[in-house]
Amino acid sequence: MRFDWSKMGRTPPAALVEARNLVHHAAQWPTKAARANLNAVPDDSHSAFTWDPSHAALVSQALPAKGGEVRVGIRMARLELIVTSGDSVLDAFQFERKTDAAAGAWIDSKLQALGLKPASGVKLPYTLPDHPAGGRPHELGMLGRELGELSRWFGGPAEALEEFAAKLAALHPGPGPLLCWPHHFDIATLVRLDAGSGESARSVGVGVSPGDEFYAQPYVYVSPWPRFDGGNLPELPPPGHWHTEGFFGAVATGEEILAMKDRGRALLAFITGAFEIGRARLGV
Repeated sequence: MRFDWSKMGRTPPAALVEARNLVHHAAQWPTKAARANLNAVPDDSHSAFTWDPSHAALVSQALPAKGGEVRVGIRMARLELIVTSGDSVLDAFQFERKTDAAAGAWIDSKLQALGLKPASGVKLPYTLPDHPAGGRPHELGMLGRELGELSRWFGGPAEALEEFAAKLAALHPGPGPLLCWPHHFDIATLVRLDAGSGESARSVGVGVSPGDEFYAQPYVYVSPWPRFDGGNLPELPPPGHWHTEGFFGAVATGEEILAMKDRGRALLAFITGAFEIGRARLGV
């Protein structure tokens, strides 16, 4: 069933900052679970999430539990941790009126019951801003709509990104898996244009961020590498603009996407058009 973009926008994109910060911190427990139980790989993708539309959740890579593989994830709309096996949710922990430490104790107990290593002993190789709850119980109050809308900002663009990547199936090396990275919390695919992996290897990163220090709202980006000369940038398809400070790429903000007619198709057209511009400028 295709994502329904008509449900988007009842909560403004710029109103999602608090919800995003809470979810970002909560998501560190599933990534710690993955780091504790999976062999590390050079690109750190063992710690990344995939979007699971059946659960409307970000879920870890498969963990080798006794009795079969499981995944640990975060369901944003309810701000809850989940443990899944296939289409089934084995257990869930809602953060409402509970502390982050309680979440850690819960996930450790579930992992140990499944014959897995606990998450709480994992030290992350990056830092996040201070936790919004500051060690106190989570009081979600009126954030229900914001959490639901944030979830949709992952679900809708993830579908568009999967459709975009599928159209590049004949391109080699081509698009990598669509992954959500727990540090910056963006969900993206890296389209490799050269077989090599050095600094000069050409590629285009295509993804969605739920918001960050650059934009206080969700935004979609198409980021060619190496970056272009900033003096003569090609015109982008609507509603995009070039972002050149801090990172380089074509960007469409959440507000701009919501203002488009037929949002899903318009977003896919922007992503595809910006990618083709980037690919042509890179000489591929």
